[in-house]
Amino acid sequence: MNTAPKSTLALDVREENFPAEVLQSKQPVLVEFWTSWSRPCRILDSILQEIAAVWAGKAKVVRVNADDSLNLSLWYDIQFIPTLLYFVQGKPCLRIVGTASKEAILAKLRPLQRPG
Repeated sequence: MNTAPKSTLALDVREENFPAEVLQSKQPVLVEFWTSWSRPCRILDSILQEIAAVWAGKAKVVRVNADDSLNLSLWYDIQFIPTLLYFVQGKPCLRIVGTASKEAILAKLRPLQRPG
């Protein structure tokens, strides 16, 4: 039986390290605002892990617990969870509210990806 912890490709971010991990990132960053009690967030988690694996080295995927980071939730007007925000050069360029398939998320993000 495998008792190793589940590999997490998406980084958990808090208010303290949000500026360094998201706003000052050289790479685009997909941020999920989530909570532990939300079933839709749990469903979206595996999809985001797949996206993080596909994007490794090209963009970052991070998670912000909306309950633990209320100032960020208020600042970015998070009214529903899960909410995905896509940051390019420190600015939010896209918002996706609710669950979506990997293909649907990538289709929305593809036009915003930098070439190369």
